[in-house]
Amino acid sequence: MYCPFCRNPDSRVVDSRLSDDGSSIRRRRQCTECGRRFSTMETASLSVSKRSGVAEPFSRGKIISGVRKACQGRPVTDDDLAKLAQEVEESIRASGAAEVDANEVGLAILEPLRRLDVVAYLRFASVYRAFESLEDFETSIADLRREYPDGTDRRDESAAAEQ
Repeated sequence: MYCPFCRNPDSRVVDSRLSDDGSSIRRRRQCTECGRRFSTMETASLSVSKRSGVAEPFSRGKIISGVRKACQGRPVTDDDLAKLAQEVEESIRASGAAEVDANEVGLAILEPLRRLDVVAYLRFASVYRAFESLEDFETSIADLRREYPDGTDRRDESAAAEQ
């Protein structure tokens, strides 16, 4: 790390603190040449490799915009989408890999989305898993019916509990 004041390449760490969300570390450094102090933020980078072979930085915003389309017209708030994107990022980072395949990101979205809204899940899964026939939809709906035999999902159950 170069000192921003004298461009000396050597500095020592005086203090380290974890950020509030735990995703980065703030380090207070002191230059060994001029003695001035400065701060740095360190984060672990996470890249997503696309089918085309191009790698790009992971983006919660892209998760939210992709899932928002599936949630159009559904009772899903922006906070719900932000929590979903955070959960997806945490599950991907837990794998420990610095680069993940775009397909893995899609798989990581499916389960939290199913818990959030089953209709949005079906919409997203139909595109993501490339449903080609009515049988694909029927199979997916049958799986959901086994999971929610009374026809309500967890979102319906939590809303009923609040009333």
